[in-house]
Amino acid sequence: MKKSIVIIIMLLTFTIGCAGTSMRKGPRMEHGLGSAFMGLSHLILSPFQIAAGLMEGISSMPYYLTTNIHDINRGMIDAQASITLDDTYDSAYGSRLKDVPESGDTGEVFRRMKHATNYFQTVLKKYGIQDADRYILTSIDTANSKGYTLFAVVYRPFDTINVIDKYDSGRIRTFTKNDRLFYEPFKADINGKALDTIIDWAGMPRDFIQTQKAQAILITIAANAVIDGKKNPDYWEREINWIAGEFREITEDKMNSVRSTMKL
Repeated sequence: MKKSIVIIIMLLTFTIGCAGTSMRKGPRMEHGLGSAFMGLSHLILSPFQIAAGLMEGISSMPYYLTTNIHDINRGMIDAQASITLDDTYDSAYGSRLKDVPESGDTGEVFRRMKHATNYFQTVLKKYGIQDADRYILTSIDTANSKGYTLFAVVYRPFDTINVIDKYDSGRIRTFTKNDRLFYEPFKADINGKALDTIIDWAGMPRDFIQTQKAQAILITIAANAVIDGKKNPDYWEREINWIAGEFREITEDKMNSVRSTMKL
């Protein structure tokens, strides 16, 4: 998919003028996070920007939210994405996109990363990923009360892990798929053996991930990141800083990078 998207972006670049040419009025979505989300309430993505967002990964999700779900899907098809929004709704929710209301809501919203992972793995299995059950969606929730969450797409080859508690370094913890903290990333086990591979990550305001439309877009982009073999080892340093309280800075830095790539 990567090669196809790059070609499409190169062709469509000639149709894009300045950064604001693709912005038309749409549903309002306000947020006070500096320049990172400037103009988001009026943003309608062009096919170029939809393709560029796929390359940027799950951190681009908030910029899709005011674009029509059918336009997003057509943009993904044009970009030759392996998994489209229609595929996600069909696989994860049992609904074809043509039958989904404009809001994207069919009554299924995840609240925990365990449930998010169930939807995610279902999409990967439907596509044919043999080890789909090894890919999980995770979150670091230390800034939830401040309105921010750090998300990551992770490959983990184990159903049970023995790790050092990242919030209490003297404590050894054992987690299984039934434990909430299983759905946090862990770099190594208690013996220092490498554990998780980070496929993709994003820090974002929590209010952007509350709807089924947002969650479906996140799952779709995450699934394409897996299929494309994406890796993001820079996550580990960012996680340390996030837990230390730098969540706003990390979010804005990441989102400004996305804005630049998507020509927003």
